[in-house]
Amino acid sequence: MDFPAYLATMPMHAITEIHGEPGLLERFRLEIRAFDEPARQRLTAALDLAADLHRHDRRVREPYLNHLLRVAIRMMHHYQVRDVDVIVAGLLHDAVEDHPDELAGDAEVDDPTTAALATLADRFGPRVARLVAAVTNPAYDPGRDRHEQYREHVAASLEREPWARVIKVSDFTDNGVGVIHTVGPKVASAAAKYRPLVPVFRDLVTRPDTPLSAPVKQHILDQLDLAEERFSAILDQPA
Repeated sequence: MDFPAYLATMPMHAITEIHGEPGLLERFRLEIRAFDEPARQRLTAALDLAADLHRHDRRVREPYLNHLLRVAIRMMHHYQVRDVDVIVAGLLHDAVEDHPDELAGDAEVDDPTTAALATLADRFGPRVARLVAAVTNPAYDPGRDRHEQYREHVAASLEREPWARVIKVSDFTDNGVGVIHTVGPKVASAAAKYRPLVPVFRDLVTRPDTPLSAPVKQHILDQLDLAEERFSAILDQPA
């Protein structure tokens, strides 16, 4: 497939709409050219694993892999991240939550999540596994509101792992700013889920230990403002 010369500068949701998964894969390949060969091999291995684990998963109108690609590309392009462990963890940030049994393998285990994280540690190193663990949702108490428990988990886990904040804010940007690319009932439910997290991310992003430059932090704050505007447009309509 031929792609335009300006693919490297296109907004990611525009790539998604026009070129789909092949376009995002090509954009990912363009981004990783800035890394040395061992880093490119690790990043490609993580992408291959993510593509295999999520091969049957869908995200409303698109393959789930598109979301993972956008999270990783955003970190490289917009956040200027060159830490390979962080980008690998971004590609695999939903792997343990969504496919623990497949990652754990055929062995009988009492705790597939722990076994899946151990697999990631073996393949990509303990730091990658730790970062993925920080952005993996725990089992929820069925007697409590799921969205409230999600927000509590996000705040607590990102308190401990500054680099995990970078992964999660890219994930949140894709879900929050990108909410207008969603269709059906999920639009309002996603807006209601994510809107209370905007101030949480504003606080986390602006902390001195969050490992991003001042211009990148401002870019993220602008994106959070945009997400809030979109949540308001969705949720604050007069009855």
